[in-house]
Amino acid sequence: MRLLLVEDDDHVAAALSAVLARHGFAVTHARNGEEALQALLPGDAAPFGVVLLDLGLPDQDGFEVCGRIRKRTGIPVIMVTARADTRSKIHGLNLGADDYVVKPYDTGELLARIHAVARRIPQDPGPGPDDAPGSTLRLGGLTIELPTRRVSVDGLAVPLTRKEFDLLALLAQRPGVVFRREQIISEVWQTSWEGTGRTLEVHIASLRGKLRMPALIETVRGVGYKIVVPSA
Repeated sequence: MRLLLVEDDDHVAAALSAVLARHGFAVTHARNGEEALQALLPGDAAPFGVVLLDLGLPDQDGFEVCGRIRKRTGIPVIMVTARADTRSKIHGLNLGADDYVVKPYDTGELLARIHAVARRIPQDPGPGPDDAPGSTLRLGGLTIELPTRRVSVDGLAVPLTRKEFDLLALLAQRPGVVFRREQIISEVWQTSWEGTGRTLEVHIASLRGKLRMPALIETVRGVGYKIVVPSA
């Protein structure tokens, strides 16, 4: 798999590139945001499978780079940064990042996350019949169109990242049913790795904020999450 590493520190990039190469990745190193965006332009080479994006870049903030990448392509993006605060994580995920890894990290953890996002190939099933059974979910003012992956609240579109939509759709298809954290991670992230749990919490927080329906997704302490059907 081709991997784009966006990192301004040559020593860090060299060490990480060597590790990734030993695990079968063909690494292209970009030292700043503009190099990264140029590397993602269509060409003769096979497309990248994953982008590892540092946020502290010399020419532009990594958040801006992520937003520009997401406008061009659906390639999975993993932010790798020393910014550990929850607000930065939510902001990154809202921009379309698929995961967020805080430095310093364990190499095995990073590899697990790379493989997890790479296994989830983006799918666009295209629009289906409007009357197909279960194609549209309605929970109070929330409408989820499964074939087109569109979400709206009271008629207003709510843009979600790929994983946010998958998470919401999973819970919404069985309202009132408690989904265990392990089950959600397995179905949405397609991994059983325990470290994904923090990412799940960040995605839940992001969904609550975007939908502006904080009571819709209820935390069942020690177990997981469930959708609470809004009262009429």
